[in-house]
Amino acid sequence: MARKRGRLSEEECPEPQNIEVDADDIFPAGDIHDHEALDFHVEEQGFRGIRNKRRRVVGGRGRGGTRGRGGRGGRRAVQESPTDDPNSLFEVVKQGRSALQCVVDDWIEAYKQDRDIALLDLMQFFIQCAGCKGRITPQMQATMEHAQIIRKMTEEFEEESGDYPLIMSGPQWKKFRTNFCEFVQVMVRQCQYSIIYDQYLMDNVISLLTGLSDSQVRAFRHTATLAAMKLMTALVDVALNLSINLDNTQRQYEAERQKNRDKRATERLEMLLSKRQELEENMEEIKNMLTYMFKSVFVHRYRDTLPEIRSICMYEIGQWMKKFHQHFLDDSYLKYIGWTLHDKVGDVRLKCLQALLPLYGAEELTSKMELFTNKFKDRIVAMTLDKEYDVAVHAVKLVISIHKYHRDILTDKDCEHVYELVYSSHRAVAQAAGEFLNERLFQPDEEAGGKKRSINTPLIRDLVQFFIESELHEHGAYLVDSLIESNPMMKDWECMTDLLLEEPGPQEEPLDDRQETSLIEIMVCCVKQAATGEPPVGRGPNRKQPSVKELKQVSDDRIKLTEHFIMTLPSLLAKYLADAEKIANLMLIPQYFELEIYTTSRQEKNLDSLLKLIHDIVERHNDTDVLEACAKTYEVLCNEELAIHSR
Repeated sequence: MARKRGRLSEEECPEPQNIEVDADDIFPAGDIHDHEALDFHVEEQGFRGIRNKRRRVVGGRGRGGTRGRGGRGGRRAVQESPTDDPNSLFEVVKQGRSALQCVVDDWIEAYKQDRDIALLDLMQFFIQCAGCKGRITPQMQATMEHAQIIRKMTEEFEEESGDYPLIMSGPQWKKFRTNFCEFVQVMVRQCQYSIIYDQYLMDNVISLLTGLSDSQVRAFRHTATLAAMKLMTALVDVALNLSINLDNTQRQYEAERQKNRDKRATERLEMLLSKRQELEENMEEIKNMLTYMFKSVFVHRYRDTLPEIRSICMYEIGQWMKKFHQHFLDDSYLKYIGWTLHDKVGDVRLKCLQALLPLYGAEELTSKMELFTNKFKDRIVAMTLDKEYDVAVHAVKLVISIHKYHRDILTDKDCEHVYELVYSSHRAVAQAAGEFLNERLFQPDEEAGGKKRSINTPLIRDLVQFFIESELHEHGAYLVDSLIESNPMMKDWECMTDLLLEEPGPQEEPLDDRQETSLIEIMVCCVKQAATGEPPVGRGPNRKQPSVKELKQVSDDRIKLTEHFIMTLPSLLAKYLADAEKIANLMLIPQYFELEIYTTSRQEKNLDSLLKLIHDIVERHNDTDVLEACAKTYEVLCNEELAIHSR
């Protein structure tokens, strides 16, 4: 039997049972709570089957009953209008000529005049937004269930081109997508104090979108899922407002109740009690809507065959968890993000990580993330090596947050996975790994023992050790580029030269030969990058043109390092005169000087020392690297435009 195009069959996508996954599936098997399985069977009678039946709304308006989801509750006389009517909701939203709040307010007014006509316009809007030319007639609306209407629209759908508004290219359609999402959210916001609770509008909208989101027609499924997910996000905002109002009402009630009997206003107490009850009922109703839509739309669509639909689901569930964590930040919801971390498509994996980042960034939520972190930590660490660089960067950022708030969960091996990424050829990944290194290894210790040179002294010693243990000595420039923008020790020239020139303090070990060589290489790479602002060759993607602020930073850094090394470089060269490898590196430093400083700061004596040392080095060494470095430095110093040229 041919299966629906829109849904994975049960064989292909079984309900998850355990954490182990098969990479060939779109989604993993796996459950956060082995003992818990949510029951996602939606009642046959639709949304009103799970709603709490009641008859009161905010503002005290009564409610009209409705005779079935198809909206048969009222008579109507309306001219049948063609779908390309320039005043239709679709055209107004597409063209974006009016502010959406005005469009929605006008629609609400129309709804209050004749809710059947207004609802028909709204239903037609969703059908047209999917690119369907079919039209729902008043007769169809009055006599048919939503499932029958959708079947009829499916027959009239021209699917040959495969194009529909949400995936069409060009600025107009990009703007349409934004307007479409905003329209849904503005509608809920503007209705939240009245008709959202009339047991007619939301019943019908939720029912229609649920049916469309389960359609075999991709355009219906994609459009309705986006609308349903945005509708849920808007309802989350309503729930938050209700929550604030409930807290305020409860405080007012308690304050009034605690007054002396003779000062207490009985009517006010009754009014506050009534208001609180009303708000509680409204909150219950909104939660019912959210629960129903989650079970009837999200749970089926988060594993849709279309990656765009899966991305929508992951993005929006992240919004719900961030905004309404009291309700959604729970393992029974978090597990969907955990499973989808294994998605085959990079953008879906990225949306999962983007949903998780703000949850780990909020200290007050960390306790709620503990079980999830234990279950999915290995997968998140593995994603730092993702072939999609954006995904890898976000995974590293997530590991940093996990390290901050769940330090014990990461093993040394997990951390080593991330450490190695400072040598990645992709700059954003490497710099993210650099931030992890700062967080894990390079935290300044104000109380550190040893000689009081600089707070960075122990950190630079650790950096040298890290570089040696990495055994990637030809990649010093990569290590420096990963850290130079995030850690100030990389420009602490005084600390570096002190370690090389001065005697160690009473509790400090002297640097051995290998450590000195490594520190000199790191220091020279730092000098080069600080003075030019250019990352090393081969580390992409290529940077855009530097900003004015960045250019000023480079200029300032160049002046600072020149002022420092004019004084200290002769001592360094004299100390390591016999060591070809160290000298070849140190001799590169003057090539990045702001050479005018020799004359403006009256440093001619240090220039003479440098020139004499270069002469001694050339006499002493026959190593090609050393002689090339000396020749290049001579060439820079002999620039005819400089005042020092004559020397």
